[in-house]
Amino acid sequence: MSVKASNGILSGYRVLDCSIAMAGPFAAQRLGDLGADVVKIEPVGGEWQRHVSAGGAQGNKINVSFLSLNRNKRSLSVNLKTPEGKSVLYDLIKSADVFLQNYRPGVAKRLGVDYDTLSKINPRLVYVSMSGYGETGPYVNRPGQDLILQGMSGAMLSAGRDHEPPMAAGQFLVDAVTAYTAFEGVLAALLHRERSGEGQLVSVNMLDAITTLQMQELSVFTVAGKQQKRSAEPHAHVFIRAPYGTFATKDGFIIVAFPTLKEFGELIGESTFADMEDEVDSWSRRDEIFAKTVARLVHKTSAEWLRLFEANDIWAGPVYGYADLVADPQIAHNETLVEYDHPTEGHVKTPGFPIKFSKTPSAVYRGAPLAGEHTKEVLEEAGYEKAKIEELLAKGVLG
Repeated sequence: MSVKASNGILSGYRVLDCSIAMAGPFAAQRLGDLGADVVKIEPVGGEWQRHVSAGGAQGNKINVSFLSLNRNKRSLSVNLKTPEGKSVLYDLIKSADVFLQNYRPGVAKRLGVDYDTLSKINPRLVYVSMSGYGETGPYVNRPGQDLILQGMSGAMLSAGRDHEPPMAAGQFLVDAVTAYTAFEGVLAALLHRERSGEGQLVSVNMLDAITTLQMQELSVFTVAGKQQKRSAEPHAHVFIRAPYGTFATKDGFIIVAFPTLKEFGELIGESTFADMEDEVDSWSRRDEIFAKTVARLVHKTSAEWLRLFEANDIWAGPVYGYADLVADPQIAHNETLVEYDHPTEGHVKTPGFPIKFSKTPSAVYRGAPLAGEHTKEVLEEAGYEKAKIEELLAKGVLG
């Protein structure tokens, strides 16, 4: 198809996208949709997502997963593990506006593409670092996988029947909201740069993004003390291989996300998994695999399984309610929740702002206003005479 010059609101901005999978590429795509020149920096041979399909949708030369997350981009394939490849990236950094990566913590520094290094080349650079749980803290080395984060978020116990297992969202919800959070962060940091001339580090993580998405629901618990209580009937992914979902244990539920069948079978004592092919049987025999996994996992507690799986690099995690989430040490470390005193509502504890800006941090300046609380103040700042404001108040135009 023909390519025309962009006239979008971000036209003239250059974005270097070194991210993989979904959240990072989705955020960069949003910037491209608004007109930014997004250059996807890929390894020689292409990004991992090019070669892994969702639901078996391979496409022709580009599979559907990659296609859906990478429009409005140009691709530069380079090996950043070589001095020459690194030099190419450094040359591009000199004129870039935004650099985006979602490497595991520590990888960017090993590659020589961390914020400290790149900001010395270009002090105006907006550098976006995306992670699963934060750049530091007790969970820094855990895999930031969508379903695991859904389980931790507390949201899975806000829907479904009270006698049935928690149900995951039918989309990669955490990846998507993290992408939008990073997109927000880029725009805010660019605005700051327009005003000050300085770039900065923008840190975004999946745990904070999905937690703060639940502003109303979580505040019902943290402010009003209302527990999640599901009803007898539901008030309310077929594209991932088995086992993938929520499984009952001896004392609760855990998340298990597409382990290698042979290794997983050995750990849970299910010998039939040894003869199954991950990319064949895990699709065609999903119900059988699910049922056998269910039958095995009920014999140990959630903590026992999670310790075993973590020791053997099996992707798994807890299913939290809000009480568990609020008490989690990573939430405390990240300062995900903010607390302040409101003139009418008393002490408030609620999800905060999920983006960490290194030079322009967020803060709670005032709580939710009463209706019309600042009418006079705002209009006076806009140049209205006091007499005119009183006249409009008397007429009911203002409140």
